[in-house]
Amino acid sequence: MAEKTVLVREGGESPPSSKTRDSKDGGRIHDANGEAYITTPERRQLGLISAIFLIFNRMVGTGIFATPSGIVALSGSVGLSLFIWVIGIVIAFAGAAVYLEFGTGLPRNGGEKNYLEYVFTRPKFLVTAMYASWVMLLGWAGGNSVVFGEYILHAANVEVTRWNQRGVGLACITTAFLIHGLALKWGVRLQNALGLIKLAIMLIIVVSGFVALGGHVKLEKKPDNFTNAFEGTTASAYGIVTALYNVIWSLIGYSNANYALAETKNPVKTLKIALPAALTLVSILYILVNIAYFAAVPKEEMISSGRILAASFFRNVMGEQAERALSVFVALSAFGNVLSVIFSQGRCKVVPLFNFDANFVVVQEIGREGILPFSRFWASNKPFNAPFVGLFEHWLVSVVIMLAPPPGDAYNFILNVISYPLSVVNVFVAIALIHLYLKPFSPNRNPQQWAPPFRATLPVVVFFLLANLFLVIAPYVPPEGQNVYEHLPYYLHCVVGVGIFVVGGVYWVIWAQILPRIGGYELIREGAVGQDGWTYNVFVKKNV
Repeated sequence: MAEKTVLVREGGESPPSSKTRDSKDGGRIHDANGEAYITTPERRQLGLISAIFLIFNRMVGTGIFATPSGIVALSGSVGLSLFIWVIGIVIAFAGAAVYLEFGTGLPRNGGEKNYLEYVFTRPKFLVTAMYASWVMLLGWAGGNSVVFGEYILHAANVEVTRWNQRGVGLACITTAFLIHGLALKWGVRLQNALGLIKLAIMLIIVVSGFVALGGHVKLEKKPDNFTNAFEGTTASAYGIVTALYNVIWSLIGYSNANYALAETKNPVKTLKIALPAALTLVSILYILVNIAYFAAVPKEEMISSGRILAASFFRNVMGEQAERALSVFVALSAFGNVLSVIFSQGRCKVVPLFNFDANFVVVQEIGREGILPFSRFWASNKPFNAPFVGLFEHWLVSVVIMLAPPPGDAYNFILNVISYPLSVVNVFVAIALIHLYLKPFSPNRNPQQWAPPFRATLPVVVFFLLANLFLVIAPYVPPEGQNVYEHLPYYLHCVVGVGIFVVGGVYWVIWAQILPRIGGYELIREGAVGQDGWTYNVFVKKNV
């Protein structure tokens, strides 16, 4: 017997719809927009603590261990680099307010996809197609795999080359894919355990930083980075915006709980507490970790250390043996983030923390949306009751992005090619919210009146919009003798990022415009409820 389902509207639950049919394939239901969303009280398993760690585990990856040296190199000084971290955190808090308003106004799974579709209803299905392209064509796990390779090789005292680094990184991402694809529950348990390692490593760095501030470092001359902290500052727009991308990369994930609100107990109240609490915790830790780096590592060594800055820190404070041992734990932290990212990008209900089990993949959910060819194939959980197909797609894209760039450019290219499209998405998310402020009522929306229990306020949303517009436009300004890449054009990640959305637009033209006109039909999106209790959309061809 199929389980009882409850139709969930954006404003809360309503009684079971009489239009829902219990059947082997699930009942098909319709609402004002041709959409449906179903959940059950039993699926609301995510409490406040779990929601906080859900956000924390996604935010804390390899960024804080790998990017600070690059930020110092791009900014030119210790003072400006810390200031850029503060600016990035302020932008993140503004973004958190925006996502908090959307999340409390539309408390369902899916994140920004729901927010953009709620406002940008015309042209029909264009937002869905472009979002699908963004999800399908970005390999988020590639950068963390590169860092894993560097730290493992460094711990083994093996010289890092282009191919051994990428070979180890390939082994890392392949292992993560196989674990989640073949043994899903064990993958989640391992992922959560490695999440605790990340927290422990950061706390060790913070405590050791206070020791280093007291002068206890294994160096002949104690670093003096805080005297004349702004010496060497560069005023390059390219350098500042690229450094900001590094900070944003490290802060990606503050909206993570927005993807799982249908599984959250009392979602509005929980999100209003969990999102600012997690972001505040991570922000404080990040600033303290940066201060610790500056207390123990001379500026010149920071710049030359590249992505293994944490290893240099451990050597200067604890000695070479501790450096190699703790480098292994940083690598494990990177592996944990690879597990988290490949799982969450494979899944629309993002990575579970502490016994919270999500069921669909981002690729899988896009498949269930019905916008991709062979939707049932993408939405399948066969053969191991895990989203194997969606995970494989993300593995494949991540491997291509990881192996394609020339030596020395892989990590920076992955970081920027992910951060840039995210800024584009955030521009439209901010525009969407400003539109709702100016036009809170529309008969074409569901709910028709925009009245969320939390308001970001117009000045905060405008600031978030302007900050992301700067991040979108500034990278096109030619740098003056400053290029984050060794062999690639400075603007390549921008072109690739825009190209990803263009691909989605071209697909929409063919799929939603040309083919229906040739075939004499209209695409209608209808909701259906599967055996697992979750809803998905099916596109039906209606003859016209």
